[in-house]
Amino acid sequence: MRPMTVEAAHSLIPQVQGWNLVTEDGMMKLQRTWKVKTFMKGMEFFKLVADVAEAEGHHPDLHLVAWNNVKIEIWTHAVGGLTENDFILAAKINRLDLHQLLSRKVGE
Repeated sequence: MRPMTVEAAHSLIPQVQGWNLVTEDGMMKLQRTWKVKTFMKGMEFFKLVADVAEAEGHHPDLHLVAWNNVKIEIWTHAVGGLTENDFILAAKINRLDLHQLLSRKVGE
């Protein structure tokens, strides 16, 4: 299996709202950030994501920075880039009910 092309990734990114395409060390990844209410809400967030990832057999990189900033990076390590499975996992994460864990945005 080979990583998808930039063109293919750009055609799929509109299907995973909130996610961004990033390139690090020549490798494309999906990345998204959230702000959680508390450190412990961040841990709950990771548990929900971990349950989906484990069921899919596809494990993203999870980062909790400065106690309330959650970042997830998804790519297929075995191919050194993105595959369709990465977009499927991102879509499944988007369907999680995370509202109770997230900080409210200004104006909400």
